[in-house]
Amino acid sequence: MPKPSAELALLLSALEEAFERKSWHGPNLLGTLRRVSAEAAAWRPAPGRHNIWEIALHAAYWKYAVRRRLTGEKPGSFALRGSNWFRRDGGDEKAWKADVKLLVDEHRKLREVIARLQPADLRKTSQRSRYSHGFVIRGIAAHDLYHAGQIQLLKRLQAR
Repeated sequence: MPKPSAELALLLSALEEAFERKSWHGPNLLGTLRRVSAEAAAWRPAPGRHNIWEIALHAAYWKYAVRRRLTGEKPGSFALRGSNWFRRDGGDEKAWKADVKLLVDEHRKLREVIARLQPADLRKTSQRSRYSHGFVIRGIAAHDLYHAGQIQLLKRLQAR
């Protein structure tokens, strides 16, 4: 595969730092999930509020949605039934680990699609979006960091 353009390399770097690569700002999204048990992932700060588990699946869904936007793939092929938020009220460690694996798998698929883009593709928009591909890629990296912060707060609240 040819070396990506400087712009694409920067987007890929931001995506990786937000998800799993060491960065200056603190934990990335995957880092916030390390050593989180299924019980801790299912804990809610209050009724009607999302838990860590649901945030992880929400992030997986949006990685899938961005990949769809970049490729033009039709909706409906996400691994779970539904969209955006998936209720999780508990479960065993095996179910939690499977959902974290889904997040990792969706990240890998998205990264592969982005790595194949050409510089001109970053200025294109998908049929159902007013945002350029480059804008959406920056957004999904920011989305990971936003939710990493939420997860860190939820972990601290549990420790009280």
